[in-house]
Amino acid sequence: MKGVVRHVLSSVAVVLVIAGCGSGDDAASPTAAPGWVDDEVTFTAEGLTIHGTYRHGDATGPAALLISESGETDRNGDNRVAGPIGNMRQLAELLSDRDVASLRYDKVGTGRTGLGPYAGRPADVGTAVYTAGAAAALRFLADQPHTDRDRVSVYALGEGTVHAMSLAAAGDPAVHSLALLQPLAARYLDIVTERVRGEADPAVLANWLAAVEEIRTRGTVPAQLPEGLGAIVNAGNIKAVIEADRVDPVALAAKVPAGTPVLLTCSDSDGQAKCDALRPLIGALAHTALTVVELEGVNHVLRDDPTDNVANYAQQGPLSPQLVEALDGFVTK
Repeated sequence: MKGVVRHVLSSVAVVLVIAGCGSGDDAASPTAAPGWVDDEVTFTAEGLTIHGTYRHGDATGPAALLISESGETDRNGDNRVAGPIGNMRQLAELLSDRDVASLRYDKVGTGRTGLGPYAGRPADVGTAVYTAGAAAALRFLADQPHTDRDRVSVYALGEGTVHAMSLAAAGDPAVHSLALLQPLAARYLDIVTERVRGEADPAVLANWLAAVEEIRTRGTVPAQLPEGLGAIVNAGNIKAVIEADRVDPVALAAKVPAGTPVLLTCSDSDGQAKCDALRPLIGALAHTALTVVELEGVNHVLRDDPTDNVANYAQQGPLSPQLVEALDGFVTK
């Protein structure tokens, strides 16, 4: 049964651990294409100095904010657990090949940004802090002299899509289009519950369901959880878990302005973003100009790998041609 929990942990991608990680450094990245430069930039969000890479050309044009996956994932998509993934850097390069500038950044707790003012209180880092960082990044990008403010988009992966939808709903500045790549399907604890329901025995499931009830009604967590599930929620991260669990992606989707061009991808191989699980989210986006692309054999980091094995995430393969084709049809909308 311990193997079951290991699979639950990897497939849910334990999103609430805060620690410096990832490269946060583009020194090893390929040289920017002619006419494009990668500038190291900083901006602030509620006292935190955030470091990022602004990739741009000389002409004014569309620009995209890139928001990486949850937890310990830096501007390039690199993760201390999975290694140097590099998918967000690849996405920036793909967009510049299509004349779209981009900003990607090291979230709080990662890369050159680090914990900053949260170093002495890491438990205070939760969804609101991540969304505040994303909002500051969007404003920074919109204010750049080469940015067409009428063509500012947000491209986000996994849990990053929650922050992307929050930005679109806020409209400060206005978001022209959203790319929701392998988004969260439901509230955080509900996602974990579905994993436990499908892979654990009835006793483990019963204990987990009781723990979820205690977390949501009392704001506390049992001292002991079965089969290692305490790695997902414990006294050290309970505050962040509660904050993350309050966010309902379906409710956020309903607040995205009507008519917004939205690209949503899902995959039959992605344990975190299977297409059937995303039907409620897709339904909540029906009022937008929605394009749904159902990928086949594509893993959670947007590469062709039907196993979706975390051990393969750092193999530095190209982005899936299926994703590239979907983006080719979307960037002009």
